[in-house]
Amino acid sequence: MAQTLLFNALRQATDEEMARDPSVFVLGEDVGHYGGSYKVTKDLWQKYGDLRVLDTPIAENSFTGLAVGAAMTGLRPVIEGMNMGFLLLAFNQIANNAGMLRYTSGGNFTMPLVIRGPGGVGRQLGAEHSQRLEAYFQGVPGLKIVACSTPYNAKGLLKSAIRDNNPVLFFEHVLLYNLKEDLPEDEYLVPIDQAEIVRRGKDVTILTYSRMRHHVTQAVPAMVKQGYDPEVIDLISLKPLDLETIGESIRKTHRVIVVEECMKTGGIGAEIVASITERFFDELDAPVLRLASQDIPTPYNGTLERLTIVQPEQIAEAVQKIMTRQV
Repeated sequence: MAQTLLFNALRQATDEEMARDPSVFVLGEDVGHYGGSYKVTKDLWQKYGDLRVLDTPIAENSFTGLAVGAAMTGLRPVIEGMNMGFLLLAFNQIANNAGMLRYTSGGNFTMPLVIRGPGGVGRQLGAEHSQRLEAYFQGVPGLKIVACSTPYNAKGLLKSAIRDNNPVLFFEHVLLYNLKEDLPEDEYLVPIDQAEIVRRGKDVTILTYSRMRHHVTQAVPAMVKQGYDPEVIDLISLKPLDLETIGESIRKTHRVIVVEECMKTGGIGAEIVASITERFFDELDAPVLRLASQDIPTPYNGTLERLTIVQPEQIAEAVQKIMTRQV
């Protein structure tokens, strides 16, 4: 076991997959000689050359189209979005081409494409650099959406995503890159379509992902002190949802809280609540609670920024509310 930072776990995954499969290559702004904004591709250009670690112009729609074409012809591109918010400029390529070409070609083409990079609310990065795009893309047919949350799952998920024959949007949180964890020295994979049970409990199911996993775990001691035993599930796969794991937990706890950093209106949580209501309504002893960001652009001011996103104390309060039937 070796202690590894999350950004280095992602780098290891990329390096291992490039060494294993010569069809894997990386492209994006400053991924080559500079090593990426968060050093996920540091020194890989020296090992694999400028054609497999490709520095692109500042033209997201163009280089995403290049990657789509490369994937159609048998390569396995990994796009790094310097900031995931910039990929709104490539929405057409991601939605109309990456998401649809396997279907519209009648299965003649596969689309082994990974689009990864930092997102989420950082520390005073301003509205345009604090976007959570998972809800933007969840309605696009053909895409898989994954959100890593620890160095262990980041490495294993990225390796699995690169090997997948479908387009995978791989969301990393800008504030999690310096998390440390002991990783196995042997190769391992983490399935990209399965949730992770972070903590088993019997009183209430808390569904979360990305950075909010850590806010929930910070709130757990306060819940336990109040006498409650929460079950915490990191969704990991945002599309498709692992409804089997979710349903198994609901049949045990009969209460659900969704904690996300996405906006409340039209967010991932809204889809989760709809899916739970369709499939597990009779198992619920209380309405599903949603804790989400405020429906406003993220303020630059640090105090206001903190107020827009869910904090651990709010999660503990929500558990008390749902357990005492105040919802």
